[in-house]
Amino acid sequence: MKIGIVGATGKQGTLLLLEAIKRGHEVTALIRNHEKLTQDVPFIEKELYDLTEKEVAEFDILVDAFNAPKIMPQLHQTSLRHLAKILKHGTTRLYVVGGAGSLFVDEEETTRLFETEDFPEAFLPVAKSMFAALEELKATKATHWTYVSPAADFDFEGETTDQYTIATNHLTLNSENKSYISYGDYAKGFLDIIEDTGFDNEHISIVSK
Repeated sequence: MKIGIVGATGKQGTLLLLEAIKRGHEVTALIRNHEKLTQDVPFIEKELYDLTEKEVAEFDILVDAFNAPKIMPQLHQTSLRHLAKILKHGTTRLYVVGGAGSLFVDEEETTRLFETEDFPEAFLPVAKSMFAALEELKATKATHWTYVSPAADFDFEGETTDQYTIATNHLTLNSENKSYISYGDYAKGFLDIIEDTGFDNEHISIVSK
């Protein structure tokens, strides 16, 4: 597949880039600064908001691994809005690196993780913005998208074990009764989801076994 990765030099974006290359996909990095790119792959160097419909039309898949600065959480909404807009008239599918805060914590689907009493206040602005971006994406009829939340404990330093599960839009616990996933296992699960080609217009998640 031809895969474009927005934010391919970020923590998760880099791992997604490496995993996609490892699996033999044709990968292009969509980045602000090519000097931060560690792999010898084609790239488009420009601001996310300057990407055009023509530039993304060449990809089978567009991965949104953009991570907004904590002081500007609203960029989660505006960036995803722009990507959905430029994909609206094409066939390119959008896969989003989402947040755990938007996962439901009850079977009745009345409460999301960021709405619980124990949710860390410091992460609340980002979680709310990412949730608002997801809701806006759901209302976008023409774009084909898949929103992939990590588990609540999203560990950059964690070991890549190849032991993970593709789960629903509910907070899912592993065999140790924890909501946990390492960045490495998330990247592997994310590529599994892309290669599955299902999950059209769905919010799903990845959790360790």
